[in-house]
Amino acid sequence: MTSQNENTGGCLCGSVRYVIAGALEPAGYCHCSDCRKFTGSAFSVTIPVAVKNFKVLSGTTKGFTQIADSGNALTRYFCTACGSPIFGSSPQHQGRVSVTAGSFDDPTGIVPTHQGWLNARVAWSQIPPNLPGSTKGRQG
Repeated sequence: MTSQNENTGGCLCGSVRYVIAGALEPAGYCHCSDCRKFTGSAFSVTIPVAVKNFKVLSGTTKGFTQIADSGNALTRYFCTACGSPIFGSSPQHQGRVSVTAGSFDDPTGIVPTHQGWLNARVAWSQIPPNLPGSTKGRQG
């Protein structure tokens, strides 16, 4: 994050760049199967942002729309060059987008305060604190 009032981010290849004006709202985990497939992980972490505060500065995104587990239409946008997930939108939440936490340049200030679709949570999504690890690279 560049300041309390401006956050930047983008995709893996650097083609898509965005800026968010204003303070961030609380982030949330989603454990639904759609979010798992979109992120390629056990859950997604997103931050709701007013559309007026979100601007794509460069690159091209493509949207994929489907009916989510909630029954609502949801469009998820990703970089057309590298496929990185960037944000999502839904007619149920007009005027807002949900930006993926992993696409922020500096995600250290993002702290999820809630989670949804716990009935779809996979048991291994909780990382045991005593699991061996390394500070860089892979162990083993």
